[in-house]
Amino acid sequence: MNTLWVIINVVVMLALLGLLFWMQKKHISFTKRVFTGLGLGLVFGVILQLIFKADSDVLHDTSDWFSLVGNGYVGLLQMIVIPLIMVSIISAIMNLKGRQNLGKMSLAIIATLLITTAIAASVSIVTSLSFDLKAIEIQKGDRETQQGAKLEEKLGDVQDKSIPQQILEFVPSNPFLDMTGARRSSTLAVVIFSAFIGVAVLGLDKKKPAQAETFRNMVNAVYAVVMRIVTLVLRLTPYGILALITKVVATTSADEILKLIKFVGASYVALIVMFIIHLILLALFGFNPAVYVRKVLPTLVFAFTSRSSAATIPLNVETQTKKLGVSEGIANLSATFGATIGQNGCAGIYPAMLAVMIAPTVGIDPMSWDFILKLILVVTISSFGVAGVGGGATFASLIVLSTMNLPVALAGLLISVEPLIDMGRTALNVNDSITAGLISSKVLKENDKDKFNNRGVELDTANA
Repeated sequence: MNTLWVIINVVVMLALLGLLFWMQKKHISFTKRVFTGLGLGLVFGVILQLIFKADSDVLHDTSDWFSLVGNGYVGLLQMIVIPLIMVSIISAIMNLKGRQNLGKMSLAIIATLLITTAIAASVSIVTSLSFDLKAIEIQKGDRETQQGAKLEEKLGDVQDKSIPQQILEFVPSNPFLDMTGARRSSTLAVVIFSAFIGVAVLGLDKKKPAQAETFRNMVNAVYAVVMRIVTLVLRLTPYGILALITKVVATTSADEILKLIKFVGASYVALIVMFIIHLILLALFGFNPAVYVRKVLPTLVFAFTSRSSAATIPLNVETQTKKLGVSEGIANLSATFGATIGQNGCAGIYPAMLAVMIAPTVGIDPMSWDFILKLILVVTISSFGVAGVGGGATFASLIVLSTMNLPVALAGLLISVEPLIDMGRTALNVNDSITAGLISSKVLKENDKDKFNNRGVELDTANA
């Protein structure tokens, strides 16, 4: 009987995917298809949860089939992340104009990311205190105990390394290994390696211009091919979102959410407040928040459903360059840096909230200024090199909690609602990287305001 239900569920999913394909053939806009996929996934996921239990064998087997589309799409995006980062960074640097400066671009982007991370930590602290969150009030079950034990084991990797040793991890001592994503700092290491290549080409212009031009033409050709691959993969976004959100909604236990509803509510309040702060910052720099939101929503929806800042890099870059008028150099740097530095959700709000919750269990007053100022500083500094994939928030929390001398095992209490919260955190991370790109482009006068204000611009890949 279970097999029959699985077949029925898969057939329904295929029908919904067919509907999205029909919309694509009818040239319905990319944005509308994305939100149709999101809406259908939410409804289908709720229906599945009502018919079956979240932990039922039927949903477990059904989710495996849904993963062919959802996780398969995320895998394709991850496939092109490293090639895209490499050719984009190399191309952006070697094609820098005389008035452009790599150092200024990088400094503006990183400064924006770190400042917003400090603000995010502050927002998280205020929200946690307002909701009176306390780790001691959360019930501990078998899953939570096991997760706490795993965190204790991971803590050894963090505690054994000093700050200089952690910084050294960013050095691409073996760039080919980093291209495989073997280390948590691999993405940033690839950026650094690519930057060296780009700078080398600029230096070669003066000494061996012929060779420099040959290499430049080769990279430009590879860049065109990679961007074509990006376009082909992005066509699948509505289908991926449909499968991903269906699986999340169907397999997330409502009972588990209700047990931790206070923490989930506080988390999303902090995330929404920080998102509003992003919009205020953009308004202060002369950008219309309403126009911005309309143009970035499809990208944020994918980030929300995929829970991967790194996988969102291709869509992030496309949105900044084609819809927001950000120059290619700044867009590529901000999207890449934003996936590893200063993540407002995973490295800002989440670890700060955990620290405030856990502090009372060891006799620390979370309202003391000494604790608050130290926490904001630690959160901001530790936000360097956080992996832009699932689990990045856990690593950031380990660093923050261990530095603040707080027990890390208690963070395992939140395992049951981790996926639900991680969706919002990832969307905020991506939004922060886009915000950093826009602000930096305005400061460095590398923004096409007409393209930003053009309401007809549509990131539609249906006929690409």
